[in-house]
Amino acid sequence: MKKYGYVRVSDVSQNQDRQMREMRNLGIPDKRIYVDKQSGKDFDRPEYRKIIGRLRSGDTLYVSSIDRLGRNYDEIQKQWRIITKDKGIDVVVLDMPLLDTRLYKDLMGTFIADLTLQILSFVSHTERDHIKKRQAEGIAAAKARGVHMGRPAKRLPDDFFKWVTQWKRGKITISQMGTVTGLKKSTLYRHLREQNIRKT
Repeated sequence: MKKYGYVRVSDVSQNQDRQMREMRNLGIPDKRIYVDKQSGKDFDRPEYRKIIGRLRSGDTLYVSSIDRLGRNYDEIQKQWRIITKDKGIDVVVLDMPLLDTRLYKDLMGTFIADLTLQILSFVSHTERDHIKKRQAEGIAAAKARGVHMGRPAKRLPDDFFKWVTQWKRGKITISQMGTVTGLKKSTLYRHLREQNIRKT
C-alpha cells in the first residue's frame, strides 16, 4: 500500500510548487509524485499514463483538487471509475474532504462521493469552457485593435536588399542568401512576394 501524488499545471509557464509542497507534506517521496504540464482537456498525458500504470490495488492517489485531475466532465467520471472501481485504488482530493474514498465505503458514502464528483467535474468542465471563451474573445479584441498575434515578424537585416540584388543578378542562390541573411527560404520567398521582387 503506497501513496502516490499527481500534480498538473496547464502549461510549462505555470508553477507547480504549491501542489508539490502539499504532496511532500503528506510524506509522498518525489519518485512517486508525477507531474504533467499540459491541458486537462483529456487524459492523454505522459505522466498520468505512467502513474496509472504504477498504481496497484490498495494504493492511494492524492490530487490537490479535481480540476488538477482533469477538466473534461465525461473523462473525469470515466477515469474515476477506472481508478477506484476497476483498479481498487483510493483517491483523496485534498481540497474536498467528501472526495476521500478511504472514508466512505458504504452505499450512502459512495452516493455522496459520486454526487460530489459529478458536481465538481461539471464545474471544472464549465470553467474550462469559460476560459476558452475568454481567450477567444481576448484574441478577437486584440486583432480588432490591430495587435499582431503569434510570433513577432523577424526583422530584415540591414543589408537584405544588397543580397536581393546579388540574387536577382544570379550571383548567389536563394540558399546562399538564406545563409548570409539568417532567414529561412520560406521567409525569403514571402518577403520577395510581398515586395513583388522577381529575378531579372
